[in-house]
Amino acid sequence: MATRSVALRSSVSSAAVAEQAVRSRRFDALVAVLGSALVGGVYLDGWAHIHTGLIETFFTPWHGLLYAAYLALAAVIVGTVLRNRTAGYAGSHAIPQGYEPSVIGVAVFAFGGLGDMIWHLLFGIEVDLEALLSPTHLLLALGGGLMVSGPLRAAWRRSEDRPSLRAFFPVMLSAAMVLSVMTFMTQYMHPFGTTWAAANRRPDVMLGPLMAAELTTGFSLIGYFAFFEQLATLSGIVVQTAILMGFILTVLRRWTPPVGTFTVIMTLNTALIAMMRDLFLDTGPLPLIAVAALGGVAADLLAARLRPSAARPARLRLFAAIVPAILYTLYVLVLAIDVGIWWRVHLWMGAITLAAITGWLVSYLVAPPQLPMQTQAGGGA
Repeated sequence: MATRSVALRSSVSSAAVAEQAVRSRRFDALVAVLGSALVGGVYLDGWAHIHTGLIETFFTPWHGLLYAAYLALAAVIVGTVLRNRTAGYAGSHAIPQGYEPSVIGVAVFAFGGLGDMIWHLLFGIEVDLEALLSPTHLLLALGGGLMVSGPLRAAWRRSEDRPSLRAFFPVMLSAAMVLSVMTFMTQYMHPFGTTWAAANRRPDVMLGPLMAAELTTGFSLIGYFAFFEQLATLSGIVVQTAILMGFILTVLRRWTPPVGTFTVIMTLNTALIAMMRDLFLDTGPLPLIAVAALGGVAADLLAARLRPSAARPARLRLFAAIVPAILYTLYVLVLAIDVGIWWRVHLWMGAITLAAITGWLVSYLVAPPQLPMQTQAGGGA
């Protein structure tokens, strides 16, 4: 009997060595929730920088919450790998399928956190764009993105193409958090982070007595400031549409997602950026969160109606153009109703059209046209 038991354990161990560990959706859900806590900690730290002024030390309550979330997430990922090794999985086979980059992310984030503390001690606390683009913060963003994207990659490897809303929720949450990492790092050019087109942001209102001043080069300061505001918003629309539609179309390329997927992703993402940067929003955060929610509902309804996919490229491209057009039509409408919009019709209509064109172009990257078949050897020129 003992010999048979040993033989059975040996057989299990041999199978474990030969195959890679697979985790359940419960594990995916736990990682997604802890990943959301990590990304939430990042936005909370950003909120503190915006609302409390210059922070002169690395050791703040906000950093404490952020790194506590990281330690919890890292413990779950690394602890699972160690348990799998104990169960007989060898080497990289102990890492659950799809979580290989997440393990790397644990190390990258730790290295970035240690480096960030040293960086602050050596060079001081970053201000404005410096805080986003310092090397250690970029490492933290990379490590965090690799960790929170684990459930998304794990689900990608499964054979299920039409998941239920409950089964797909960890994937939605993971996708929303990855998108939010990218949103955080590009917040300096995000229309939902600063409402430059609002009437209260009109250059003559903001500059006041300086509006009549002339620069030595011969053009007015008011004109220069107006161009900057328009440039910031239009550039942000292009960049953020490309990022958002890249995520949405990638999801559609892999799955037929349940209704509600894009509402969850877009609402969570916008809630984080709008609540963190509420001081720069003339409308306040709630109207813009509502815009994102309605845009997500429109995306879900269009996806259910058109059933866009790589196999239906015309519908996919139509979907990719309509969704950002609806989103930024709602954006302009809310600004106009709530606080007014100082842009003329040529510009705000052009902005909506630009968003639609950007989404349409992104669809060619996610689902490119098929290549012509290669000619057979010896046939044709």
